Amino acid sequence: MSEIDGFDHQAFLKHLTNQPGVYRMYNHKEEVIYVGKAKNLKKRVSSYFRAKVDSAKTRTLVKQITNMDVTVVHSETEAFILENNFIKKYKPRYNVLLRDDKGYPFILLSDHTHPRLSSHRGPKKQKGEYFGPYPSAWAVRESLNTMQKLFPIRQCEDSYYRARTRPCLQYQLQRCAGPCVEGLVSAEEYEHQVQMARLFLKGKNKQVIDSLIQKMEQASTELKFESAARYRDQIGALNKVQEQQWVSGEQQEMDVFGFAYRNGIASIQGLFIRDNKLLGSKSFYPKVPNESTSEEVFQSFLLQFYLAGNKTIPQQIVLPCDITEQTSIEALLTKEAGRKIQFYKGVRDEKRRYLDLANTNADTALESRQNHQKSVFARYLELEKVLEFEQPIQRMECFDISHTSGQQTVASCVVFNREGPYKQDYRKFNIEGITPGDDYAAMAQALSRRYRDVKDETKIPDILFIDGGKGQLAQAEDYFDDWKPSKKPMLIGVAKGSSRKAGLETLILAGSHATIPMQADNSALHLIQHIRDESHRFAITGHRQRRHKEKTTSKLQSIPGVGAKRRQSLLKYMGGLHGVLQASKDEIAKVPGISNELADIIYEHIHN
Repeated sequence: MSEIDGFDHQAFLKHLTNQPGVYRMYNHKEEVIYVGKAKNLKKRVSSYFRAKVDSAKTRTLVKQITNMDVTVVHSETEAFILENNFIKKYKPRYNVLLRDDKGYPFILLSDHTHPRLSSHRGPKKQKGEYFGPYPSAWAVRESLNTMQKLFPIRQCEDSYYRARTRPCLQYQLQRCAGPCVEGLVSAEEYEHQVQMARLFLKGKNKQVIDSLIQKMEQASTELKFESAARYRDQIGALNKVQEQQWVSGEQQEMDVFGFAYRNGIASIQGLFIRDNKLLGSKSFYPKVPNESTSEEVFQSFLLQFYLAGNKTIPQQIVLPCDITEQTSIEALLTKEAGRKIQFYKGVRDEKRRYLDLANTNADTALESRQNHQKSVFARYLELEKVLEFEQPIQRMECFDISHTSGQQTVASCVVFNREGPYKQDYRKFNIEGITPGDDYAAMAQALSRRYRDVKDETKIPDILFIDGGKGQLAQAEDYFDDWKPSKKPMLIGVAKGSSRKAGLETLILAGSHATIPMQADNSALHLIQHIRDESHRFAITGHRQRRHKEKTTSKLQSIPGVGAKRRQSLLKYMGGLHGVLQASKDEIAKVPGISNELADIIYEHIHN
């Protein structure tokens, strides 16, 4: 085997170094199809081109190689990091891909005179103490809601806090001590509540309760019965929360992963323990190439999960299976975290209970996902039968328009593949330059913007659904009349019935405008309803976001020649936005930094 599909591997290997590094494989479209790392590049890359290769996945991969390149690094640690960066950048077809690598939220206790509790995601630039990470924003909201009932610490924005002259509703509900208004709470009492909240977030619940008991007894001795009653109620609430609260144990900081892998689908369940509490769990479903081994899948997940650069790496990580490069990955994560990181495989006692829980959840999640995929697959088969498709339907798209009385018009495009919604290809379009309320023009603009630069035929849908009647469908027909690519989508309008109830939709075929009869219980119709409802939801969400942004954006922000400093001067000297809106040109020109010419521009922009 001297040459494979135009790639002269012998010439490539002849000059390949024995140093550690990362290699990239390309197909005939010059797309990166695989990224790998090696301690010895020549030895590792040569293994792909042996006369006998056991893995079917490797044989399929090698057949598609038309070019390769390598990046030499100084150490295996650098190779791990560079490989992870390339995988995130190129998303190669034959690598395991973790599709959820975003940062996790924390609870922030700010470093103010009167500290604030809030949710935080992203770089830790703000001064204060961070607790977490939590597996989801929902878990943070639940925790903050619980904290509000236990400790009367403010959770309001700083701008709201500074502007208060009298206590807000949270004070009336006894969920905030009211530090914004002088005289409602002493600095010592507020600091005591902050310290209790700090201990609670660190998992030291018993210490919190003991301290509150002491305070209650002291208040009772001093005949301060109202204060003693407040402490009593706080103790009762804490005990109740402890009964309902997260699973508690003796582990200070640990991540536990359960793993299930069957029929080409991988399910990984992460349990996140911080300060002796199980903060929550999260399911992951990495994209897995065919013929991948369990070890390859889990090791790829582990590296991508922790090398994303936006997560706290815990001191202890419990693994559900063996990984061959465990020692190297341990050393890499230790270097990344700046402290000793330890893996556990053969675990006992409490770690075993956590691992069993994680594995059980991974199995349950995998079974649920498989059942969902079977249901979606059955619906696709029925749709292919109804529409008499000869080839399997791989991709469908649906458009919808949303606006309020013609204002802030947004068009949505949602994408479904054979697994269901394919959210990474969803698109929103802010519609401009049309007559307000002209849905036909909005649809025409959205179609033009979505398909004008399509070069990859796999991004062209097999079926394009238009949420609307014949008028909306006609816009799609007009657009695709001059369609150049060889692949052309089937166009179907989805018109709501007169009662607008699910199951009474009318499906209209492009061209003949014939209707497609379907019973309300038909599984193909359910699939169409799903994609139509998803496009509707996505359009409404986009419209609301745009409407909210325009409501909350100052009129001064879009004035040409007026930057942040000039806006601040205008607001400062005019006493706020209302003063600017009421001012004459001459009054605006008196503001430092504003010339007569700029005053004219500002006045005209605001009023016309």
